[in-house]
Amino acid sequence: MCPEMSTPALRYQSGFGNQFSSEALPGALPEGQNSPQKVPYGLYAEQFSGTAFTVARSEARRTWLYRIRPSALHPRFERLGRQLCGGPLGEVTPNRLRWNPLPLPSGTVDFLDGWVAMAANAAADKPAGVSLYTYAANASMQRVFYNADGELLLVPEHGRLRIATELGTLELGPLEIAVLPRGLKFRVQLLDATARGYIAENHGAPLRLPDLGPIGSNGLANPRDFRSPVACYEEQPMPTQLVQKFLGELWGCQLQHSPLDVVAWHGNNVPYTYDLRRFNTLGTVSFDHPDPSIFTVLTSPTSVHGLANLDFVIFPPRWMVAENTFRPPWFHRNLMNEFMGLIQGNYDAKAEGFVPGGASLHSCMSAHGPDASTCAQAIAAELAPAKIDNTMAFMFETSQVLRPTRHALDCPQLQTDYDACWASLPSTFNPNRRYP
Repeated sequence: MCPEMSTPALRYQSGFGNQFSSEALPGALPEGQNSPQKVPYGLYAEQFSGTAFTVARSEARRTWLYRIRPSALHPRFERLGRQLCGGPLGEVTPNRLRWNPLPLPSGTVDFLDGWVAMAANAAADKPAGVSLYTYAANASMQRVFYNADGELLLVPEHGRLRIATELGTLELGPLEIAVLPRGLKFRVQLLDATARGYIAENHGAPLRLPDLGPIGSNGLANPRDFRSPVACYEEQPMPTQLVQKFLGELWGCQLQHSPLDVVAWHGNNVPYTYDLRRFNTLGTVSFDHPDPSIFTVLTSPTSVHGLANLDFVIFPPRWMVAENTFRPPWFHRNLMNEFMGLIQGNYDAKAEGFVPGGASLHSCMSAHGPDASTCAQAIAAELAPAKIDNTMAFMFETSQVLRPTRHALDCPQLQTDYDACWASLPSTFNPNRRYP
């Protein structure tokens, strides 16, 4: 086991979306040829592709791996007899939904056992769409897992994680995210007694930074703040269960070695982390609360320009400075479908009921906005510069309607009185007075 696997003093490369390279042994990367006849140190060359071979060069995601044993060295996979917790999708509903946090587990539950499916908008065999989960765990994984169904975006809410991957090790905790490419093998170790958070499974185009357009060259997430791991490998023989998720079902086989045995690699189909506290928030200094798109960290585009398969949006600490305007998010209806979560603090559009670890779902053209208490306070507020602090909410936003799972509709954490937070909004209309 190499040092990066066993100590917290991890090293990272900086950057995003470019070509990276890393080697755990000097000279392990071949010079000038991806798959030479004889690879240094007697390694095997293997290409790890995250996109079709013939996509435009700017869209291509692939990494060359130089490993002790090729991934092809495995026995037959057998169905493990279960899907991830959450069950089948429930009935379609246009209603606004909100959940309290799911409980932390009892018994022994690792990261993979702790997945709970909450909503999805496409089957796992479709080349677009997303599936959304929460996770809760109290034990580190002993097995290794890879997801054949999509790219994974992890958003911890509680507890730190160390993720040992084929390409090296990542560490993250609340207020950080990790993205794991489709098909990447990994193992999740808990650095605290328990962990909980959110997962978006992206079946469409890989996540990337949004274009900035009129914003210019700076703003939002900075490419230099994304971190990918340094090469690190496990060599000693060790019986290891390898589990994959394939079209929503779990399959497994037994290996006599660790599959995390990549000694060197180069390419751009890599795992990475990002600290949400580094996000450069832009907002109005004159009129109107900006659209939530101004808070986009990562996006998975569709063939329709500007219409996202998945946007990952955050609402971080920020200054609110504007003239004579309603400062919380205004009441709105829109085409997108919004699954929100809260990592810490309070969300500025909700007075109560939306807590860290909880979630809400507002579907296409579902009317929503600040609750009655927040609305009343915002109308009466003195319009001086104010800091929204000690908060981090986020949103998985998608252009396709999300259907909650049967579990999400039946679980006791579903708030049956969510609509009541708007029920006390009064009519203040007075045709005889322009302003109250």
